[in-house]
Amino acid sequence: MAESARIAMPASIAIGEVSSSRASAIPWYIWSSAIAVTSTTFGLYWDISWHGGIGRDTFWTPAHLAIQLGAVITGICCAYLILHTTFSTDPVAQEHSVRIWGFRGPLGAFVAAWGGFCMLTSAPYDNWWHNSFGLDVMILSPPHVVLLIGIFVMGLGGLILTTGQMNRSVGAAREKLKGILLYSGSLLLCLLMMLGYEYIGDQTLMHSAIYYRVLGMIAPVVLIGVSRASGHRWASTIVAAIYTVLWLAANLVFPLFPAHAKLGPVFTPITHMVPLGFPVLLLPGAFVLDVVLNRFSRMRDLWKAAMAAAGFLAVSIAVNWPFAYFMMSPYARNRVFAMNEFTYNTPPSQYHLAWQLQAYEKTRMEFWIGIGIALVATAISARIGMLWGDWMHRIRR
Repeated sequence: MAESARIAMPASIAIGEVSSSRASAIPWYIWSSAIAVTSTTFGLYWDISWHGGIGRDTFWTPAHLAIQLGAVITGICCAYLILHTTFSTDPVAQEHSVRIWGFRGPLGAFVAAWGGFCMLTSAPYDNWWHNSFGLDVMILSPPHVVLLIGIFVMGLGGLILTTGQMNRSVGAAREKLKGILLYSGSLLLCLLMMLGYEYIGDQTLMHSAIYYRVLGMIAPVVLIGVSRASGHRWASTIVAAIYTVLWLAANLVFPLFPAHAKLGPVFTPITHMVPLGFPVLLLPGAFVLDVVLNRFSRMRDLWKAAMAAAGFLAVSIAVNWPFAYFMMSPYARNRVFAMNEFTYNTPPSQYHLAWQLQAYEKTRMEFWIGIGIALVATAISARIGMLWGDWMHRIRR
């Protein structure tokens, strides 16, 4: 009768097999992160629409609750994940974690938790600000800046969580995580577009350098960063397409819901929620980013950033400049392009201003200097996106 002997499996191999098995499934905290960012992005769009059509009547509006729901979900899930990893004896969880202030957990959990805490802190601050100083006249008030920083950091933490799990996964699970990463990246892009809404949301500035300066500062860093992190050849185009679809869907759906202004003076009677307008034409510029980065993949990153910035800016101007004439025409005053939508505090005598291109720069020289600044800002944004994307591509914890 043959004898057999057991050979002990090295601990490192056992951990690797368990890690590979777990990486084949998508963890619950990845889904919760995507849900949290979705709720906050939807709530922020809703809040801007609420301020334009109804006015800030109380802190406890559904839009505010949707924003803070994302922070609550993030805080609970990240706290549980960090505490569970800290006190767990699971070697796989310990291996794929970082240590901060004596606690252990995925890097993205710490980043997202900080963002969620910042968002929750902004709530009483914003309420106190309104009670003390009245209504905001702009999006970037101090409490809103705290909120927007928290939202951005929370979204960034979600991307880091997703990317870390994706980099440890293989096969179908990796492709699903890549899809979640692209979707979450498009939400981060939506958030940043809302941050710059005072400039790029104003179609009358489409012939001004400030419009392209803000666009160049915001879009390339997310488009290129998510592209490099995901490794998908057409990631920038996909992210821009998802942004366009989501923004256009909100543009069409929001007016279906009734609303009435609760603050005065009311110059324009409101009967429905006011949309934020037609999405910025990002797709052509995003496509150019993908083409340039794929075609010149072996070139030094500094040169790629410069070429990508020049291509993105040139195509964005070439597409948006003539499109501005259409947006100013009567043909854009419909539900799709929403150029006939006004906030409750807009007098009818000023409607015509929304249909006339405005010159933000006072002279032609000032305009061309602004375009030069826009080119430099776009190149810096592209380079930061490359560095950020490459860093996320290496994350394993």
